[in-house]
Amino acid sequence: MASAAEQLAANINFSAFAKATELKNRIWFTLGALIVYRLGTYIPLPGIDPAVLQDVFRQHATGVLGIFDMFSGGALGRMTIFALNIMPYISASIIMQLLSSISPSLEAMKKEGEAGRKKINQYTRIGTVILAALQAYGIAVGIEGMSSGGHGAVAEPGMFFRLSVMVTLTGGTIFLMWLGEQITSRGVGNGTSLIIFAGIVANLPAAMVRTLELGRTGALSTFLIIIILIVAVVTVAALVFFERAQRRLVVQYPKRQVGNKMYGGDSSHLPLKLNSAGVIPPIFASSLLLLPLTVASFGAQGGPEWLQPITRVLAHGQPLYMALYVGLIVFFTFFYTAIVFNPVDTAENLKKYGGFIPGIRPGKPTAEYINYVLTRITVLGAAYISIICLLPEILISQYALPFYFGGTSLMIVVSVTMDTVAQVHSHLLAHQYEGLIKKSKLKGRRG
Repeated sequence: MASAAEQLAANINFSAFAKATELKNRIWFTLGALIVYRLGTYIPLPGIDPAVLQDVFRQHATGVLGIFDMFSGGALGRMTIFALNIMPYISASIIMQLLSSISPSLEAMKKEGEAGRKKINQYTRIGTVILAALQAYGIAVGIEGMSSGGHGAVAEPGMFFRLSVMVTLTGGTIFLMWLGEQITSRGVGNGTSLIIFAGIVANLPAAMVRTLELGRTGALSTFLIIIILIVAVVTVAALVFFERAQRRLVVQYPKRQVGNKMYGGDSSHLPLKLNSAGVIPPIFASSLLLLPLTVASFGAQGGPEWLQPITRVLAHGQPLYMALYVGLIVFFTFFYTAIVFNPVDTAENLKKYGGFIPGIRPGKPTAEYINYVLTRITVLGAAYISIICLLPEILISQYALPFYFGGTSLMIVVSVTMDTVAQVHSHLLAHQYEGLIKKSKLKGRRG
């Protein structure tokens, strides 16, 4: 039998949506913020020849620069103020989470509640500024060494150009970090994920056109294009299926007698998602790989010779790149699952409210059993994410397809869409419950 929440969700219609004023305001705010972000991806850096940059990026469209350009929504290829996108913030978040798991002082700070969370967020912002400045300086040096047809990409290279690029790109990253936080608090969905999502979706039509152009020129056969589209559709279907998959542990609550009445005796379930980490592992893995490779790729244009073998060995589609990519995905899947789900706390809460898993003693045995089950399904989740992200990447590296058909980009699009829709549903349910409460109060007053 469907629960009350499921029945209420089934009855959601456009009239209920029209009455949810707060939800509409949140959606409009989110759309407005994403439009501001997309406009910023077309504001170019000063002192750069865009024609030279387009030629250079066309030559490296299937390399690391192409991946970074995908996450930046095309801002890197146009070398705009949002060229770094929000990746330095993600990298700083990764570093802070890793440090929090090994540093006792940071671990204690996390347990301080809201005050501790604000301190960690402040440290993350400082780390974002440092990483963005370092990456911006590397990009500035790399741009100065770029040339095409005997023309340099920078009109007046020098320290003033490097400082202006550092200030502009770092400021753009800080603005996107603030914009993402505003979307999370005042809009719908996770702001950081939605910014990356908007960049990928905005360039999907162009990626489709480029793929069809490859078929028209004969670079790809019609049969192969059909196979690629079928693989993309199957990948999306698999993503939806596995993102909704969960292992349900039966939880039993004992009966208790209060006076002459018997209460309790109900059974519930503890849902353990197959992929508790969501879209975080591929984003974190890509971010960590792109952090050093971006500077190396730019530096390889006119920098030291030792950078060139690094970019070749870690190029997209190379065995070492794929191995590091899968290894980081597996690591972050287990790492982030351990952060978002604590078996010991869950077992203590079950014991506190009298719940128990049939056949398992409350307390430590329950925590060990939950951890055992969670570890097994996380192995499956890590394997699923690795396969989803790896197989399309192999096709991309072999046939020079746009990165927007890759597993990482498709997973980000599907996961962010599902999470955002779930938040919209929760806001609608809350609005309808508020309406029911108000009606019940009015009826009570009339009585």
